[in-house]
Amino acid sequence: MTLPLTGCIAKTHTQNTTVHSEGLDEAAAEFRMKLSVLGATGQTGATLVTQALQDGHEVTALVRNVSKMTIQHEKLKVVEANIFSADSLAEHFKGQDAVVSCLGFQYKMFSSISGYTDSIAAIAGAMRQTGVNRMVTMTSWYTDTSSAQNASFFVRNLLIPLIKSVLTNMFEMEKYLQKECSDINWTVVRPPGLQNTPVTDKEILTHEGYFVPDDKGYPITNTESRADVSRFMLSTLNDDRWTRKIVAMCCK
Repeated sequence: MTLPLTGCIAKTHTQNTTVHSEGLDEAAAEFRMKLSVLGATGQTGATLVTQALQDGHEVTALVRNVSKMTIQHEKLKVVEANIFSADSLAEHFKGQDAVVSCLGFQYKMFSSISGYTDSIAAIAGAMRQTGVNRMVTMTSWYTDTSSAQNASFFVRNLLIPLIKSVLTNMFEMEKYLQKECSDINWTVVRPPGLQNTPVTDKEILTHEGYFVPDDKGYPITNTESRADVSRFMLSTLNDDRWTRKIVAMCCK
């Protein structure tokens, strides 16, 4: 199973990709937005940027290294920014409709990490400075690791101990949003393990919990396509059901 974290396993493509946005459906055209996307050079982030451009959105990709951004499009602007600095982010949030974060950070076996909480504090600060109020970000299933008691042996006993530092900091980020960001219209999307498979039109299942259970309380799946996670994240931008909510998702 692929770890559900862009930062832990991200590999950038060596070949530039030109995105074409012909043939937009009418529904997508009605909701074109100006989006600031963080983590755009990661595998999930790049997938989300591609879909956003295909949907007709204008995208500003805030990256740590501009040379790693290989997507090309007339509605894509790529800028270098410090994801831990509110002032640096605010410079590129001005005039945007929403912020989407696909940031991921490497796990550590014997120490904690703070990338998720440090970056979300900077993002929230920059949003307040610039008056941008909509944000969608992603974490993972099982951010409360005690919720994995019905997961598979591999997930429960091997994967979660390996990436516990990441899950713990993701959980801390979620709590930060709940406690400190009542003034921001945020949504946290929790996907299971991520795979590099094509987007589908499958029904998306959601659950306001740490995973999506079947009728017996067991996880429905262990994995999901990055493309379908991106599809769901973009769909939440104009869905008031997920205002200040944390939602687990997978496809049916």
